[in-house]
Amino acid sequence: MKLRPIVSNFTLKDHVYERLREAILAMDIYDVDADLRLDERSLAEQLQISRTPLRDAIARLEADGLVTVVPRKGVYVQRKSLAEILEMIIAWAALESMAARLAAENATDAEIATLRKIAGKYNDRLSPTRIAEYSDDNLRFHQHILEISHCGLLKTMAEGVFLHIQAVRLRSMWEGDRVKRSVVDHAEIIEALERRDAEEAAQKVLDHTMQLHQHIGKTWGRLQLTRATNSTTT
Repeated sequence: MKLRPIVSNFTLKDHVYERLREAILAMDIYDVDADLRLDERSLAEQLQISRTPLRDAIARLEADGLVTVVPRKGVYVQRKSLAEILEMIIAWAALESMAARLAAENATDAEIATLRKIAGKYNDRLSPTRIAEYSDDNLRFHQHILEISHCGLLKTMAEGVFLHIQAVRLRSMWEGDRVKRSVVDHAEIIEALERRDAEEAAQKVLDHTMQLHQHIGKTWGRLQLTRATNSTTT
């Protein structure tokens, strides 16, 4: 886990929190061999800060559900169980499909064009380097659909789920034909939005996300035995 030093002319607590959150979300936490323990001394040294603001940030991350503090054991990045992941994907599918419906009705042409700009850089034959880049833009694509729904509460609700969905998408993007299917699905979603077909846009987004649900359910069985807290019982 690598962190950038804190810029001292901003609110320290907020910056420590943002740096840690940023680093955690960039981790492949669903690699079953991933080291999920956070060493406070190492983190403080990398950030060039004392332990006090670091612990304040960790408390916020625990409230977000991103880390677990285990007494006398340490701090661990929170890895959800397979059942929890599947439930979160269902929740995300419901929220984003409603956002797509609203976006078809409320978004400007320019806002929809931004989706095409994000998706238009890729085809279904990507090199490993390009897949990493696509993974980032894939997340931007889905976040933008929430933004152009122009429903603030819907976006806020989705953000809580997205913290964990991001890590799931990060890993699953490399598996099977996920990239090829994702590129095709994104193009169809954009076309439905451009036609202002709210029903089809909502259905395309729902189908796209539930394909992820089906993929995870079939291929991630080992996660049933691997929770972050399980690694603390030795």
